[in-house]
Amino acid sequence: MTVDGKLLEILCCPVSKVPLARLEKSRLKKLNAAIDAGAVDYVSGERVAEPLTDALITEDGKVIYAVADGIPILLGNQGIGTTQLQDF
Repeated sequence: MTVDGKLLEILCCPVSKVPLARLEKSRLKKLNAAIDAGAVDYVSGERVAEPLTDALITEDGKVIYAVADGIPILLGNQGIGTTQLQDF
């Protein structure tokens, strides 16, 4: 289940206030490969344990937020910084 388009228009990063966009499937696939390899941490420092089925990314491409059952998980400590991902 994806995030409703109208809702996506008003969502932003809870920390930087940068607008959010859907993470493209190809980039989601790369992210999940890195998660499976145990190479991805949340901003809090905790390891991301499960692959994501859907995600949002800040328009500046710096932070990813998971979407669970169509609900964005917009908690600052649950963001995933993209600087830890190579060729992303």
